[in-house]
Amino acid sequence: MIKHIVMWKLKESTIMGAEQAENAQKAKKILEGLKGEIEEIKFIEVGVNLNSSEAAYDLVLYSEFASEEDLEKYQKDPVHLKVAEFIREVTKDRAVVDYKF
Repeated sequence: MIKHIVMWKLKESTIMGAEQAENAQKAKKILEGLKGEIEEIKFIEVGVNLNSSEAAYDLVLYSEFASEEDLEKYQKDPVHLKVAEFIREVTKDRAVVDYKF
């Protein structure tokens, strides 16, 4: 099994006019919606940060896949790529960790 964890720091606002909190909730909703669209996802959880520390990220994705191949399929899936477009538009920083368990 592979765990895939991604954290994002969001822009305060975007050219689309949405504020950080609104974008965090929209990102959470569309990321969670991937579970029903991409069969390789075994588990997915998305959280919006409550911690006010400067070191904290605004949004986190925790997901599980059966194999590295399934993670790669997920990352190339057109549905994921469309979601990734929105996420890139509203984020200023990103961290990722993938590991076997």
